[in-house]
Amino acid sequence: MPQTAAIQLTDLRFGWRKDLPEVLHIPELEVFSGERIFIRGPSGSGKSTLLALLAGVNLPTSGEVSILGESINRLSGARRDHFRSDHIGFVFQLFNLIPYLSVLENVALPCRFSRLRKQKATGSGKHLYDEAMRLLGHLDMAHEHLIHRPVTELSVGQQQRVATARALIGAPEIIIADEPTSALDSDMRQAFLRLLFQECEETGTTLLFVSHDRQLESQFERHITLDDINHARQGEQ
Repeated sequence: MPQTAAIQLTDLRFGWRKDLPEVLHIPELEVFSGERIFIRGPSGSGKSTLLALLAGVNLPTSGEVSILGESINRLSGARRDHFRSDHIGFVFQLFNLIPYLSVLENVALPCRFSRLRKQKATGSGKHLYDEAMRLLGHLDMAHEHLIHRPVTELSVGQQQRVATARALIGAPEIIIADEPTSALDSDMRQAFLRLLFQECEETGTTLLFVSHDRQLESQFERHITLDDINHARQGEQ
């Protein structure tokens, strides 16, 4: 059975301004559905920029960004937002949690914007918050004294775990994680990876995991070094 591409980049180019050197030039990249990919690169190598392009937050200067067969750079801003809400779970490096919402409300938030993810999360008659609690439980966060607190009262590591549960809820087809283990200790890092891999395997989700931590590389099916595929940076050297 032929593999289906979840992510396909064709002659992708991106620069912040025309009078500055290109940040990214990736002639080709293909990630198949269900793959677990580790992308490594030093600070400033363009990792976060690449993720923003894959999520449709930024648009390429030229080239094609195809996600689940949809050329998202050809969509309007509103349609890109809707597509992202339905199909992509994002663990941001700076978390991007909503400060005035509780832990439970933050985790459930994607399902407020995506009917598709809400349907998946509440399948078999489950309540949305039950699914949020299940994910939080895997990350040792499903405690009564925590779940109703504003996220601003949590530690950095706790906020990171809330952001991860939020990305996973509603089983999006693609999870994009930007340095998601940077604030976790060794034991919690392993619990985090077990949850991530388990959820992705059960739902056939594609995982794109970006980090500079080479110790995590061996746990992934495929490794990509950004400098190896980014011709823009090669041209600067």
